[in-house]
Amino acid sequence: MPLTLAEVGEENIIKKIGGKQEVKAHLETLGFVVGGAVTVVSAIGGNVIVNVKEARIAVSREMAQKIMV
Repeated sequence: MPLTLAEVGEENIIKKIGGKQEVKAHLETLGFVVGGAVTVVSAIGGNVIVNVKEARIAVSREMAQKIMV
C-alpha cells in the first residue's frame, strides 16, 4: 500500500519506491530506502509528515504515493 494509506503512529517497512530515477534518487538522499523503517507522524489532506532515520520529513501526497510500505 502507498504511504498515504499508512496509519498515524504505526511503523512500516519500505517495500518499494516508484517513479523516475531522479525521484528515487531524491527520496534516497532523504533516507527513504527499501527495507528502511518509516513512521507517519501526521497526515493532512494526503500530505504526510514522517519519521525516517531519526529525522522528521514532510512529504507531498504525490511523493508519498510513490513510496510503498
